[in-house]
Amino acid sequence: MVTPIDIQVVNRLLSSVAEEMGIVLQRSAFSSNIKERRDFSCAIFDRDAKLLAQAAHIPVHLGAMPDVVRMVRDEFRLDPGDIVITNDPFRGGTHLPDITLISGVFDEDDKTLLFYLAARAHHADVGAKIPGSMGLSTSLDEEGVLISPAYLAVKGKMQEEFFAKLIGAMRNPSERSGDLRAQVACLYRGQQRLKETLATFGKRRFFEVLPHLIDYGRRFMSAAISQIPDGNYTFTDYMDDDGMGSQPVPITATLTVRGDEAAVDFTGTAPQAPTCINATLSVTRSAVFYCFFCLVGEGYPVNAGSLEPVTVIAPEGCLLNPRPPAPVAAGNVETSQRIVDTVLGALSKALPEKIPAAGCGTMNNIAIGSASTGQDQFTYYETIGGGMGASSRCDGMSGVQVHMTNTLNTPVEALEQTYPMMIERYGIRDGSGGKGRHRGGDGLIRRYRFLAPCTVSLLTERRVFAPYGLYGGEDGKRGANLLFRKGQGSPERLPGKCVISVEKGDCLEIRSPGGGGYGVIEP
Repeated sequence: MVTPIDIQVVNRLLSSVAEEMGIVLQRSAFSSNIKERRDFSCAIFDRDAKLLAQAAHIPVHLGAMPDVVRMVRDEFRLDPGDIVITNDPFRGGTHLPDITLISGVFDEDDKTLLFYLAARAHHADVGAKIPGSMGLSTSLDEEGVLISPAYLAVKGKMQEEFFAKLIGAMRNPSERSGDLRAQVACLYRGQQRLKETLATFGKRRFFEVLPHLIDYGRRFMSAAISQIPDGNYTFTDYMDDDGMGSQPVPITATLTVRGDEAAVDFTGTAPQAPTCINATLSVTRSAVFYCFFCLVGEGYPVNAGSLEPVTVIAPEGCLLNPRPPAPVAAGNVETSQRIVDTVLGALSKALPEKIPAAGCGTMNNIAIGSASTGQDQFTYYETIGGGMGASSRCDGMSGVQVHMTNTLNTPVEALEQTYPMMIERYGIRDGSGGKGRHRGGDGLIRRYRFLAPCTVSLLTERRVFAPYGLYGGEDGKRGANLLFRKGQGSPERLPGKCVISVEKGDCLEIRSPGGGGYGVIEP
């Protein structure tokens, strides 16, 4: 007989394996984006490619990974030691810098497949037209090397010729090699730990528990949805622009709740864009699932069962389900944030006391590369936090990563030691949170001084449309990107999405948005 304690123990064991995989990846990686900012995710799936557990890593990665694992299940026959690699955004990926490795865990006796392991990491460059591979692009080709699903290792032997050709098409191949080999190492650690777990817990008993674990996840989510009043709830929010002057770009979500099931329909959303703000269907699903996970609260099991009660509909050819080969670099990082704002806006009509005002609504992406050419030129990428939206219960937090990102900042010391930059200012942007009965969190100010000529890419949002307040709360302040040229007095206000060249002595200041306020200020 499977008991609730059995289910909780197995869930904790699986989650701890995924967490340990992440620790190995972080501590083995070369790039600051992975070892300092923790821009990666790890998850475990059963032999049918059903999600069993994930570590508390990046929401936009984790909700999308089931799609890529199902693809591997359907198209590849994995043997012990095999590893598949891909970054294809239209086959379960997100955008090209996010490279995913998938391997299997096999029975020691009959070599049958028991589990799939997946590790996804954001690489600081994948050979795009612009250093950092996060520029304002108008085609997928401009965004870097597209890795169609392929074997990276066969029976434990790396395909070195393929590997060398792959990293040779990217900037700083030694760093790319180190990061990819760190992903391989984390898969091996996951295999080892899962085998030890089966031996300790008992393989037969362990597999008896798994269907109950998935059912537990479904019941957990269904219970949360059943607390939402039945009905249809529609909300529209806007992307600032497509980077080429087209604004506004609407995202419309209609939430339909019937009993313990929910559907989110994005009919009415803008058509796919000519630039990289398109979000793949995997990213769209990921953002929607995240919103419902927030409803459940802490301690919930995230697995295939907890995804079942939620249906996502996005018409083919729209911004949130573009036809390949649409550019998608910003869809993963910026459009995903607006999807969350839109879905939460719809939920706020059904649960006004439970849903917070809009957070900063942007990851404030900045990619920096040396102006010199050659494979070994440096590339650097980071995101910058902002204000969290206020709720009916409390003020929003200031200077944090909100919603679809769960990364850390790069410590100033680590950045300055490694790259030709100085951080002249890094602090809270006082007064940027929206006022209300509860106040929105403040954004951040981060100012870079360049010590060498560089190419800088910005993909930022909420520079035109402010983060919304709720129920009488004020909107948060919009963000701003300011360029101070050496020797010039007044700064140049940059658009939210652009690629610029900077010289030694120039400064770039990012002012991230604050969160929206909640409720009318009491007299």
